[in-house]
Amino acid sequence: MEQHSLVIIGSGPAGYTAAIYAARADLKPIMYVGLQPGGQLTTTTEVDNFPGYPQGVDGNQLMEDLKNQAERFGTDVRWGMITHVEFSDTPGGFHLLTVDETTQIQAQTVVIATGATAKYLGLPSEEKFMGHGVSACAVCDGFFYKGQNVVIVGGGDTAAEEASYLAKLCPKVTMLVRKGELRASKAMQNRILSTPNIEVRWHTETVELLGEHGVEAVKVRNLQTGAEDVIEATGFFVAIGHKPNTDIFKGQLDMDEVGYLQVQAGSTKTRKPGVFAAGDVADKVYRQAISAAGTGCMAALDAERYLAEFH
Repeated sequence: MEQHSLVIIGSGPAGYTAAIYAARADLKPIMYVGLQPGGQLTTTTEVDNFPGYPQGVDGNQLMEDLKNQAERFGTDVRWGMITHVEFSDTPGGFHLLTVDETTQIQAQTVVIATGATAKYLGLPSEEKFMGHGVSACAVCDGFFYKGQNVVIVGGGDTAAEEASYLAKLCPKVTMLVRKGELRASKAMQNRILSTPNIEVRWHTETVELLGEHGVEAVKVRNLQTGAEDVIEATGFFVAIGHKPNTDIFKGQLDMDEVGYLQVQAGSTKTRKPGVFAAGDVADKVYRQAISAAGTGCMAALDAERYLAEFH
């Protein structure tokens, strides 16, 4: 059975940054790219807020750059998905990982960088316009809609925060809420309801997105009256939550009620020795490429220090 010092699960900014640091420390990391090589960034067209790209960069190109950098130092990037894990409780012991439900490998340290998946409404038109008017991150993509009217779906804190962020950039923000109230905190509710260019439409759901090459309007339905209406908008932001990709770690690692991995404060350490978590899988607050990359660096350094104790 293959034995490795470090296996990285996932290939977004966190995974690749961990790989760059680990490879340079001569840990000879192995990376399994998972279902979505490159992570969530590959669903966005233009990334403008990643430092070092003054002209912006295509999301796929950024991930390709990170991959090339990781491989340049000797990271073994492999296609495949880790489908089962058995983490050891013994410090210095090996963890057992199953690849694509068939092959088993052992790893003395594991960096989990499996990320999170934005929840979408599941409309065919939503998928069609992904990256062309449809976004799950206002902080990432809001700038591209400066001076344009936008619609945002959701009623929680994230939706409220993103609506107030968009209201600074856009003349009109229409917030679609399925219920007759917001789930967001009182302070956020007050901010939303007192912002003049945010209109909240209660008891409203999205029927479909309209447009030729990108979003031009949003067809909505009032859940109480059944009446349908069309809102003109070029941006459609979905803020109904994220699901961390942590199902295979259930019962082995500590998670919050939604499934985000819990790490020791100021580190990337989970409760299993030699298992570290980086990026959106353990971060429900910031969820940015650059913050994910930062924790990827931390995870590699944590793994390097951990391995030094046993060699």
